[in-house]
Amino acid sequence: MKKIRDVQTVIGLLEDGQLAQDFSDLLQKTLADLKELAGPKGKAKGSVTLKMDLTAEGGTVTINSDIAAKTPKSGRAASVLFVLDDGSLSTEHPRQMSMFGGPRDIDGERRRAGDEA
Repeated sequence: MKKIRDVQTVIGLLEDGQLAQDFSDLLQKTLADLKELAGPKGKAKGSVTLKMDLTAEGGTVTINSDIAAKTPKSGRAASVLFVLDDGSLSTEHPRQMSMFGGPRDIDGERRRAGDEA
């Protein structure tokens, strides 16, 4: 009678070896995603989880497995705008004078504050 004494063998046997391959692939993908999210000097945290549900019955055990990965969502940059009294938005503080005549139009011409395009 062959005895299985280590977890590596058990994981290798599950789903005829497909679970081990999928787990390895998911780990590699998660590491690549974390590297991309962290960038050259940043930090990103994630996890890869193997869950095994065990059901013992009449001298046998049934193992149902699941693997999952968590990675942080890539963040989007925040934008700060000013809300004017009439509820519209502006890139300029409403109580400060404009030093440069306001935002430029697409064609590069300057507009005065309050002018409509």
